[in-house]
Amino acid sequence: MRSKIIYGLAIMGLIAVGCNDPDDGSYVDPVTIYEKMDGDWGLMSLNMVDEYAKANAIEPSEQNMGAYFNYEDFKIRFSVDDNMEPTTYEVMGDVPPLFPANGYWKLSSAFQQPNGEAVKIYLYSDAQKTQMTDELKLVAVPGSGEQMELQLVRKSGGIAFVSYSFKLNAVN
Repeated sequence: MRSKIIYGLAIMGLIAVGCNDPDDGSYVDPVTIYEKMDGDWGLMSLNMVDEYAKANAIEPSEQNMGAYFNYEDFKIRFSVDDNMEPTTYEVMGDVPPLFPANGYWKLSSAFQQPNGEAVKIYLYSDAQKTQMTDELKLVAVPGSGEQMELQLVRKSGGIAFVSYSFKLNAVN
């Protein structure tokens, strides 16, 4: 009986709180990943993973590449237009390219996937986005922490043999 009273009071409290919020009728578009990715991103860390070694429990299977080959200078800019649609990307810094240093981009989805699957970043050489040059995975979506993680996977015969994990933070 006591639990029913507490339950009833909780429901009434929720109804009372909900009734105090006036609905002004305005609509706001949901925030897309494009909006979150827009801007410059600096490298926090870059790890190379030997996928064969990892699958076979051979150590070391992972190496921090951030201090090698000037990768501490790595920055990437993702640009969007006024409608928050993707336009160009550009890798900045004197770094060896792991993927094309500039071009055009789009996402496999403007929103995070409900099944937890990573959103893909498709890279293109042309503005019409017909000539795909590479594919990245958006492992960690930028949010209030202004950090994101990208993964580049290299395959041979459909089997991953090495991957690169870029941890990035927003550059003001």
